[in-house]
Amino acid sequence: MASVLPSSKSSGLASGELLRWAPVALGLALLYGPTYWDLAHGLWNTEEQAHGPIVAAVALFLIWQNRAALAAAGARPRDVAGGALLGFGLLLYVLGRSQDILLFEIGSQIPVLAGTLLVAAGAPALRALWFPVLFVIFMVPLPGFLVDAATGPLKQMVSLIAENLLYAAGYPIGRSGVVLTIGPYQLLVADACSGLNSMFSLSALGLLYLYLMRHASWLRNGALIASILPIAFAANAIRVIVLVLVTYHLGDEAGQGFLHGAAGIVLFIAALLLLFALDGLIGLFAAKRAAS
Repeated sequence: MASVLPSSKSSGLASGELLRWAPVALGLALLYGPTYWDLAHGLWNTEEQAHGPIVAAVALFLIWQNRAALAAAGARPRDVAGGALLGFGLLLYVLGRSQDILLFEIGSQIPVLAGTLLVAAGAPALRALWFPVLFVIFMVPLPGFLVDAATGPLKQMVSLIAENLLYAAGYPIGRSGVVLTIGPYQLLVADACSGLNSMFSLSALGLLYLYLMRHASWLRNGALIASILPIAFAANAIRVIVLVLVTYHLGDEAGQGFLHGAAGIVLFIAALLLLFALDGLIGLFAAKRAAS
């Protein structure tokens, strides 16, 4: 019986400490509720930003998972840097909301959350929740100029790789810019086939995986981070090749139908599994090296 009472007491204290965050959570919900409503009925329904609600759910889950750190962080003296950061975030939000600039409106969550944690509980709370706060960046839509600058070269590279590999395999394929001609079919490598979206999504999942695994080796973490974009690009190039082959062998309907979407999902999962496999190989190599 004696061992149960302290546990129950500490649980009650933790709950009491968490209650002081209720006004903060309510204020944030009122502030960003309209933003999330607009996203749910707009941007999140597009293929490019379909990962948005998943990112938001993961960030909320990670904050809840670290609630003990919030409960343990008592009230701190006023943090000037935190107040400045919070003020900057709110200014960014007002500007983004009033001028319909989603980059500012959604991105303002990062300084607002960071500033709120600093003001309410100081640096310890921000250190405990730094990852979910920064993870919100994957909700922010990429700026148009960046998308335009990256999409063209990526489409050219994917088209070139598909043409060279299929030509080497003996297929009657030619290329004009980003248009592939194979047999009687012409296929345009569209913006969605550039791989930019899959790179963005895989980066989010890859960084989340590294955070959850918490590898002690900076070299291992660095190698995995550096591999994310090449793996995503390679998976997308394979996806384009698969779709070209499906069109050539089964016809245009098959290439543009169900298999078009299914190929993207399957190869994205394959890219994720490849990242996990690479992590396992690095871990195996490190273990062998430590044992020798």
